Amino acid sequence: MMNRMLLTLALACGLATSLCAQFPGAPGPPPPARTGKAAAPVDLTGNWVSVVTEDYRWRMVTPLKGDAASIPYKAEARKVIDAWDPAKDETAGLQCKAYGAAAIMRVPGRLRITWQDESTLKIETDAGTQTRLFHFSPPGLTTMLTAPAGTQASWQGFSAARWEPAQTPTAGGLALGVSARYGAKSRSLEAVTTNLREGYLRRNGVPYSDKTTLTEYYDRFGEPNGDEWLTVTTIVNDPVYLAAPFVTTTDFKKEADGAKFSPAPCSAR
Repeated sequence: MMNRMLLTLALACGLATSLCAQFPGAPGPPPPARTGKAAAPVDLTGNWVSVVTEDYRWRMVTPLKGDAASIPYKAEARKVIDAWDPAKDETAGLQCKAYGAAAIMRVPGRLRITWQDESTLKIETDAGTQTRLFHFSPPGLTTMLTAPAGTQASWQGFSAARWEPAQTPTAGGLALGVSARYGAKSRSLEAVTTNLREGYLRRNGVPYSDKTTLTEYYDRFGEPNGDEWLTVTTIVNDPVYLAAPFVTTTDFKKEADGAKFSPAPCSAR
């Protein structure tokens, strides 16, 4: 009797396996968890140069003292703006206040993007010789990382990253999914940066505080002529100095190699 029961059970298991094989849509084991690098839906690595097509007066030259146009600053920020003195910053060793994470992508120059390891994307800027590290969660962990306890504030802060979830098209062609940005043209890198030192949104002393949270989206696009573009959407939220989020988009064009990458120190002027 016991042998007959075991045989029946084995046949049932075999039948179930056969049925699953015939119906690929049937539930199966979850796919293995992948690292940030292995899961990348788009390749952001390479050498990129900023293309300045707008905001020339604030990006290509140091703006005039007091010029905070287009930035939604609070009254508290005006005191800092009016007190800006590049000589004092130089004396205090604060030449890099305009090269922190909240502003560095707007500084004209070149980027070098590589993978430092399987879970860390590295962005190096030649302007100010800055290095940003984007930390992906370990395989199997679905939440974004937070800065380890006791992490010291820095110009580039702590950046947690993930690949933005895809949008699922419906029968009508509309996107229905969990993407944070409806209408995004491609799969993006999303990065959230905290633990920042107080810095400048522009070189002329328009401030952001150490309470700032920076959210960024990195999108790569190709043109029919073969040109590759990287668009960085930057959202600066600062409860101290900003009355509303400060949003910018910055474009970079891919270069063949890093021959023109030329690191230069921060400048306060």
